[in-house]
Amino acid sequence: MRLPIIKHTLDFIEQNDEDWVKETTELLEHMAEAKGIKDEELEVMGELLSNFYGALEVQQAIKDGQDRKKALNEFMERVMGSIN
Repeated sequence: MRLPIIKHTLDFIEQNDEDWVKETTELLEHMAEAKGIKDEELEVMGELLSNFYGALEVQQAIKDGQDRKKALNEFMERVMGSIN
């Protein structure tokens, strides 16, 4: 996961609507099942999906009243903790 991509996606959600990101994740998941998709393409789709889902999770924390910076920091701490 990359914090700049998550932040950029959060900006998009704030300017538009989180439903756009949810629908995009549905499309990417559907595309990943297409015949002829290469491993490299699946890897890129997976990376995008993880960033989009991360942004949606941070957005939910913000909707629940958390400060954006704190929500981002706590999310990334959880991600880093799960990696270790």
